[in-house]
Amino acid sequence: MDDLLENNFGKDVRRTTKQGLRKVHDALADTPRKADKRLQTVSLLWNYAVNKLDWPLGSNPSVGIDHFGKQREFEPWPEWMVNKLADAPATVKTAAELILGTGQRPNAAIKMERDQFRGEWMDVLDEKSDERLEVFCPEDLRDYIATLPRAGKHVLAKNLNEPLGYDAVEKAFRAWRKDLGPEAKPYVLHGLRKLAIVRLAEAGCSDAQIQAVTNQSAEMVAYYRKKADRRRLSKAAHTRRI
Repeated sequence: MDDLLENNFGKDVRRTTKQGLRKVHDALADTPRKADKRLQTVSLLWNYAVNKLDWPLGSNPSVGIDHFGKQREFEPWPEWMVNKLADAPATVKTAAELILGTGQRPNAAIKMERDQFRGEWMDVLDEKSDERLEVFCPEDLRDYIATLPRAGKHVLAKNLNEPLGYDAVEKAFRAWRKDLGPEAKPYVLHGLRKLAIVRLAEAGCSDAQIQAVTNQSAEMVAYYRKKADRRRLSKAAHTRRI
């Protein structure tokens, strides 16, 4: 809603058209969930204005525009792409370290405050349930954050009191990803959260232990555990062959 307000403040909402809204939706195709969320937000606001405020807006322009819908599950990043983070822009590298180290969704990781880190422990946010959880903070993440200059109360700070927005980080990530070549295009920031699950599974963590870190459903953990098991078993098979 804040993004809509920032881009459309002062405009006549009655001039919103299906064609214009479809163009915005298509422009966000690289981030399908964000694109669909934009349509859903416009629809909710439009219906509220018509049904609750009696604004004479006419028919809802979002009706009839096909959503991208549920996409294929986000693929965990390959190790070659993780290794490229060493030379990534600071914003991208820090966002990646936060997502990998905390197991959170990208938006929650990007908005983390320094006070959420307390030695061996950290507070993480499950955005779906709006629940804050206290979990163990990996030593490599603690060490990385300790090297960062303090520019505000957030790890990724826009100013003293505000974090960098997800859009700013995602834009920097897409520019960096483009430089890596076409083989990097299928991978998105959310894939780092999936990689965190795979790494925990490969390290021998139980489903319950993984859920204690990521707070995901048993079904989702099981889905990515299969990837971890396949990688581990294939490595063991080829090691025996040599």
